[in-house]
Order: sequence, then C-alpha cells, then structure tokens
Amino acid sequence: MSNVRVATAQRLQLLAVLALALALLLLGSPSALGQEARADELDETAALLEDERNTIEIVERYGNSVVAVNVTVLGEAVDPFAPFRDRLPPEFREFFRMPQQPDTPPMRQGSGSGFVFGNERHLVTNYHVVQAALEPGSVDLREGASIEVVFPDHQEPVGVRVLGANPDFDVALLEALDADEMPDVAALELTEELARVGQKVIAIGNPFGLASTVTTGIVSAVGRNFESVGRIEIQMIQTDAAINPGNSGGPLLDSRGRLIGINTAIIPGVGIDGRRGNIGIGFAVPSELLAQSLPALQAGGLSGIAAAALDPTRPRLGVAIMALDTVPAQVRDTLELPARGLVITGVDPEGAAAEAGIRGPTYVATVNGIEFPAGGDIVLAADGEEVERAEDLQRIVFGKEEGDVVTLELWRAGEVREVDVTLRVPGAPTDDEADQEDQEDQEADEEQPAEE
Repeated sequence: MSNVRVATAQRLQLLAVLALALALLLLGSPSALGQEARADELDETAALLEDERNTIEIVERYGNSVVAVNVTVLGEAVDPFAPFRDRLPPEFREFFRMPQQPDTPPMRQGSGSGFVFGNERHLVTNYHVVQAALEPGSVDLREGASIEVVFPDHQEPVGVRVLGANPDFDVALLEALDADEMPDVAALELTEELARVGQKVIAIGNPFGLASTVTTGIVSAVGRNFESVGRIEIQMIQTDAAINPGNSGGPLLDSRGRLIGINTAIIPGVGIDGRRGNIGIGFAVPSELLAQSLPALQAGGLSGIAAAALDPTRPRLGVAIMALDTVPAQVRDTLELPARGLVITGVDPEGAAAEAGIRGPTYVATVNGIEFPAGGDIVLAADGEEVERAEDLQRIVFGKEEGDVVTLELWRAGEVREVDVTLRVPGAPTDDEADQEDQEDQEADEEQPAEE
C-alpha cells in the first residue's frame, strides 16, 4: 500500500514540474516579462508626469515667441547690467559683467530677452536692457546705436525701435522697423490673476546667450520691495526658477502659459570654491504693472514718475525731501517727530512751495552725534493720501498740470495744518508776476499813439 502512495506522489511531482516548464515556455521568464512590460510603459507618452506634459506643451506653444534682444552702441556690445551693478555689494559686481573672450574684439551678444505680446504684435523687454542705446530722457536711439531681436529658428535678426518705456516698472515696448520681418508666432497674453506663493512658474530666456533656455520653479514670495531703474521701489515676484544674466526681459509664465511676470533681476551666489551661479533667488516685475503702464507705453515716449522728473516742462512743488523713516529712531524720539512722513530739506525760494509759505529746516539738531535738519515742515499727506516715500508725493504731483492745486497736510513743531499749493513749471512767473506783466503790457499799449 505504501509503495502505491509513493508512486502516486512521484507522478504528481513530475506533473507539477512539467506544468511549470510549460508555463515558462509559453510566458517567458518573470524577469524578461517585467522588463518587457516596463519597456512598453516607458515608450508611452502617458509615462510623462502631468506636470512634465504641461511644461512641454507651454514651451512648444510659446517658446518661439521669446527672443534674444541684442543692443549695440558704436559697434560695441552693451553691458545691460550697468544700472544695477553700482547698487550691488562689491563682491557681486564682477558677476554682472558681460562675458568676453580675451584678446578678441567685442562681439555683438544677446544682452537680454523679450517676447511677443498683444494684438499689435509688439515685443516687451526690460527698460534696462535697451537703456544704453537710448538718448537720455528719451526713447530715441543714440547715434550709432541699434537694437535687434532674434527669434528661435530664424537666422536673420529683426530691427526694432523702442515705442515706449516706463523706467519706474523697468518695462519697454518694442516694435519692428519692418512688420513683414516678424515671424508668425503666438503672442503671449496677460493673466488677470495675481501671483500666489507656491504656484508653478516657467521662465524662458537667453541666459549668457544660450537661446531658448527653459527653467521651472515656484513663486517663492510676492510683494518683495526692489528698487527699479527709475529709483522707484516696486513690489516684485520672487521665484526660485533659475534666472541668470541674459534672462532679463524674458517671460515668467504660469501653468496655463499666461504671463505672470517679466524676469528682471537676481541675487547671485558665490560658492566656497569661488564659482558664481544662480542660488534660486530671482525677481520678476508683476504682469499687473505691465497692464497698468500699457496705455502710456503704446502712446509712446517715456512715462512714469522717473520720466516726469526728467521733464523740465512738468509743474512741481519746488522742494527737496527725504523719507522720515530713514531718520534714526533716537533722533525722531528726541525731537518728538511724527512716526511717518516726508521731511522737507530744502525749498526753492522761487518755487510754488515757497510762494505757499512752506518752510525748510531752520537749524541742524545733533542727537548722539547724528545731525538732522530740523525746524521745518514735514509732509504727512497730499490730497488726503498719506505719503511715506518720495515717490508717493511725486506720483500725486506729476499727475497734475500747471495751475492745478495740491493740498498738503504739514507738521511743524507739533502742529498740523493744511496748505494749498498751486503748481507751476520751474522758472514760470507767479500769478502776481503774471498780473504785473499783463498790467505793464496794457499800460504800454495805452501809451502807443493811435493809428490813423
């Protein structure tokens, strides 16, 4: 009986081995099967992550719309970083220089980036990218200067001119000298949504002349105060998307391919080995500032506070000012000054402010060795709007015309009062002087003999 059971068991084992062998022959080895399945999976487009597909689609749609902006002055390549270099710590200044090959003549190089924008198919870039090619206080080209843009996959550069610029927001609007030379590419569109911390962003530009470079990241912060070319502080978008010299003027896009900002500046890092590179702190001008300045850009010329300050025909108060918050706290406390406002440090004796009785400092106070102009007026508000920075007051004043009135709320020696100031162009006669001239002209006419 036991012999029968043994034989049966042996037959069952043999059948099991045969079944396993047959399965291997039909299906292949487990390792080969897994490799084949993985290979099939990797060959599929679906293997790309959703985020990867999103980036690829945006770059394929708008990558050809981002250009290199080449600026040349008198046959030499222009350094686009000069406006910022002097404001950097000394150890960072060398990083913001255009790369040059030793013992070779200067070559025309991509000094910045830009992109096609709007229904009119204009191009947008940073003002500081093209500033060196322009006449001071103007958008006209300097003698011997030229600005060209180069599209990806197009050998021939396209000549452009600056239609309008706003130094306050560091933006410039370009148009082609010959519209027929513009390739047919998609124009970028603005987003109406404000940037949100943590959202995905895509930067496209030409860092160090490397055309059509794409980087991704997130919005690291919003509302970062950063001084613009026009010496006006604006609130920037901070991003960790890799941005380097040459990215200036390029677009920062959201996950729908809409313009969320214009890449403008970075804080460069220096490693322990002395090599310099991006450390993930970049800044972009928010797209809403481009939207805000667009009508003036399209109208042409320079616009904004910085441009108005350069215009000798603009009416003004005739005062020099400084922000009160730049004064050390111990000085403010000792002199019992307001917590905020603009200190008038000088008054033009022939200006509108002097005519209205506004007074500058009458003495210099010394507190713990710190000198401070004191005894004069401090501007707390203009037309009912509190002012804390110089540009707050400039924006209100430069928004008016000659003969308009600005109402200033002034602090002097602990007392607050309101003063109306009639704005006028520096050097223009006052109302009394104008009346006197009219009277003299009338008297002169009366003395003329009547014509027969």
